[in-house]
Amino acid sequence: MADAQTARGNLLGRRVPVLDKGWIELQDLMGDDLAIVNAARVSFLGESKGDERDKKLLFYLMRHRHTSPFEQVEFKFRVRAPLVTWWQWVRHRTWSMNAQSGRYTPFEEDDFYVPEAWRLQAADNKQASEGELTGPQGEALTEKLLAHYHEGFALYKEAIDAGVAREMARLFLPGFAVYYTWVVKVDAHNLMHFLRLRMAPDAQYEIRVYAWAIYEHFFKPALPWTAEAFTRYVVPELGPIQRE
Repeated sequence: MADAQTARGNLLGRRVPVLDKGWIELQDLMGDDLAIVNAARVSFLGESKGDERDKKLLFYLMRHRHTSPFEQVEFKFRVRAPLVTWWQWVRHRTWSMNAQSGRYTPFEEDDFYVPEAWRLQAADNKQASEGELTGPQGEALTEKLLAHYHEGFALYKEAIDAGVAREMARLFLPGFAVYYTWVVKVDAHNLMHFLRLRMAPDAQYEIRVYAWAIYEHFFKPALPWTAEAFTRYVVPELGPIQRE
């Protein structure tokens, strides 16, 4: 694990674009695969036994769900995402979070999520979507959505210019589409729980792309052994990201 510090240095400050205007950035990282192994070995006052035996132990921990050693690694992210994503993210109460406040910071005219396509409601699942609305009807809905955003922001600005407090003027904004920025911190054990749920094909697309971005750009390079064990024993069925 001699390259752990190099990997950490390469990851810190990395910002990955997500959706049309969002992104996720790694602000801090504590620990690596070896930290997990050493946390497990402390049970009998042991230390690292070399890469081969250390990796074998880590795979044993994952395979048998001995999860507490994975809590020794922590990730801290800065995230910009629409509120529709935020509402799902906060359900994971093991994350520490602090979010942008609309009371203190004004919103900008382009702070709204515009989807690439309109997904259709799944016929047999109230929580899912399948397929896309294409052609003129979909284009017309996008135009109406943009007009809705423009009108809401114009009313927001009108209220601000009239002296209305930002905490009340934001009532005019189309809530679920507004982009917010927040800082979140989570340990590797609870991050894997998040990834297992939010990378799944039945998760909503908007949060799924954030989960996959974390997995591909931060989790895998920071914890290569853990990521390999995770995909082998926890989520072997996960395939590539799709919009449906």
